[in-house]
Amino acid sequence: MDAISVIRTKRDRGRLSDEQIDWVIDAYTRGAVADEQMSALAMAILLNGMDRAEIARWTAAMIASGERMDFSALSRPTADKHSTGGVGDKITLPLAPLVAACGAAVPQLSGRGLGHTGGTLDKLEAIPGWRASLSGAEMMAVLGEVGAVVCAAGDGLAPADKKLYALRDVTGTVESIPLIASSIMSKKIAEGTGSLVLDVKVGSGAFMKSLDDARELAATMVGLGTDHGVRTVALLTDMSVPLGLTAGNALEVRESVEVLAGGGPADVVELTLALAREMLAAAGLPDADPAKALADGSAMDVWRRMIRAQGGDPDAPLPVARETHTVLAPASGTLTRLDAYAVGVAAWRLGAGRARKEDSVQPGAGVVLHAKPGDPVQAGTPLLTLHTDTPEKFASAEEALTDAFTVSPAGTSFTPGPLLLDRIA
Repeated sequence: MDAISVIRTKRDRGRLSDEQIDWVIDAYTRGAVADEQMSALAMAILLNGMDRAEIARWTAAMIASGERMDFSALSRPTADKHSTGGVGDKITLPLAPLVAACGAAVPQLSGRGLGHTGGTLDKLEAIPGWRASLSGAEMMAVLGEVGAVVCAAGDGLAPADKKLYALRDVTGTVESIPLIASSIMSKKIAEGTGSLVLDVKVGSGAFMKSLDDARELAATMVGLGTDHGVRTVALLTDMSVPLGLTAGNALEVRESVEVLAGGGPADVVELTLALAREMLAAAGLPDADPAKALADGSAMDVWRRMIRAQGGDPDAPLPVARETHTVLAPASGTLTRLDAYAVGVAAWRLGAGRARKEDSVQPGAGVVLHAKPGDPVQAGTPLLTLHTDTPEKFASAEEALTDAFTVSPAGTSFTPGPLLLDRIA
């Protein structure tokens, strides 16, 4: 085997053999295939695609590059959720303790934000003392005692994907559906969960802009999970508008706690409950009632225990940005558009996100929304509030929001679209 022949096969729209895939993933992980060679192969895959068998083998090779976790010793069935990322997507925070409160174990391996999409670990690290890095033994202990854990994946889990993901990020090959699907599913299958629910975002604030592309990605991932013995289902959900009323780390934690307390924005509650029902059904607990667990406080109890188990203080005050700036409604009428991508970029520029993986984030930075599409607004009243420790960033954040919203004349008939767009199983 040699890298050039593998590259040429895919460049010329050929099908990679199992042996070629196994060899190139292993050789790249060991350093025997150079970054520039794997970059060329990734671009060829982006341009020419892969069939289902190729994607399945590529995923299996990445799983085989590292260790696999085993939760068979737990007394509960396991269920996990993965979101393809969006703006204001804080769903993991209330969802993991909610599903645990209903009887499943939730081993949630999460990541950090990059660009306009937020990261679950960044949000939780806004809680004083909370730790993202746990050993395998610590993770099992928290799962056994609490029923839910949210933490970073260890270095031994699909190391080929970790290396390839970093390369794709700097070579313009992130958008390849075969590479997205195999990246997500190699980690989730190696994680060892018994069932998996995928939240595939669609819209301006998502990686998948069209419903057709999102369906293709969802179907590919559901097929990969099924082929590897993991009960897998996908929900396609709207990401043209930010989820909830906040985008930013501590801001989103505060909103998540509101949901666990029985309140919070209607769209966050709707999606949390929809995903919880799918996870519980996939775990063999279809009769559990997540709405009841939100209402009676049992989900909040699990949240508090989960945060404490990872070193956090659930009662500690959350960080607050030192400076705020209000964006006012330009006219009276009905808000008919609020672009998720623009809000995400504004939060990123304020310090809530990072441009490179090694960058730090401001825990208090972000954007608070005072209206969502369909709401009436009055000229000169607050539409958005920007939060940051570095007020010199307000100008660039406002620039990102220049064409982010539309206020239509009062009386304009407008009905927001559905949050749940499709289900693939």
